[in-house]
Amino acid sequence: MQVSPLASLPFFLLFLSPSLLSPHSPHRSSLIALRSSPPVPFLNTPLLPMAEKTYPGDGIQVRYGPRRCIHFAACVRGLPGVFDPDRRPWIVPAGADADAVARVVTRCPTGALHYERTDGGPGETTPAVNTVRVAMDGPLYVRGDVTVETPEGFVVLEDTRVALCRCGRSSRKPFCDNSHRSTDDSEGFIDAGSLGTCTPKEAEGEGTALRVELRPNGPLLFRGPITITGADGNQVTTAKVSLCRCGASANKPFCDGSHRNVGFEAPTPEAAPVPPA
Repeated sequence: MQVSPLASLPFFLLFLSPSLLSPHSPHRSSLIALRSSPPVPFLNTPLLPMAEKTYPGDGIQVRYGPRRCIHFAACVRGLPGVFDPDRRPWIVPAGADADAVARVVTRCPTGALHYERTDGGPGETTPAVNTVRVAMDGPLYVRGDVTVETPEGFVVLEDTRVALCRCGRSSRKPFCDNSHRSTDDSEGFIDAGSLGTCTPKEAEGEGTALRVELRPNGPLLFRGPITITGADGNQVTTAKVSLCRCGASANKPFCDGSHRNVGFEAPTPEAAPVPPA
């Protein structure tokens, strides 16, 4: 599978000099690929060193990617002595033992937090089952062996946790950026998060990987075994499904073609322009 340098970059980095992607750039390996140390095959939206920070602790270090964070605050609720947004630095892994820090980090539903053990303890693992949780008035929380890609096969993200926009308003599509919330200027996205009608598809083969294809100006096409849970607790398990990301479907969270009627626009990441140096 090809990995497009542009598909891998967060939006603001697309306006940096293309020389950063040259074979001689010291940042090329950080920008284009990369996976963390095994056993977790995740790509935490490649960023320049300044855009992702590592916080060392006793036997563990925590990595934080702010552009994936939507302030769900599972970390703050879980270990307020370690994660305190009113403190600088706001992450102090030494505030708890490494096992406790690891447990709380994996509660982060967006993938903004990841950890690496430096004491030989167990690292992050890939969930055995792929799941999507539909949040009331909010995003799609996906867990599993997840690859987000374009129709051409360019990889945008590989991770085990990610929050995907379904309101159609995010400025960081396909990722959630909290635009579903109400503001002084606009009403928030409103949806109960219950499951509409879906005809399950049987899996072809025995693979467990989940691929999420970003259909141009259209839905999120999920391929691979997946269990979708609505905010009402109802579930459906399928191996192929298109989920709405324009916010207009009458059969949420499933796509019903409404993106065509509302003129939804979501260009694929590799099409984003890069100005000349």
